[in-house]
Amino acid sequence: MKNFRKKAAYYLSYIYGTGIAVSLFVGALSFLGYVAAMIIGGDIATDICTFIYKQIYPVIIYISSLSVLLGLVKMYLAGEKSLVPPKKKKQ
Repeated sequence: MKNFRKKAAYYLSYIYGTGIAVSLFVGALSFLGYVAAMIIGGDIATDICTFIYKQIYPVIIYISSLSVLLGLVKMYLAGEKSLVPPKKKKQ
């Protein structure tokens, strides 16, 4: 059972890292889209911003939420604890 938990934690860690990386990359691309829209201006800029808001952002939110969920499951399976100071060994 312990071997299964380690393997599952390893694969979930890979999926978590990839999902977060994709979310950050697409988020950066959407930022560049807003900058391009600000430079272009007019009705085309409105269309670009509307497309980013209605088509891209929901996908980013789903990917990042699922990635965070998988990261939490990975932490549970691996027995990791976050935001907890390490215990000092008494000498």
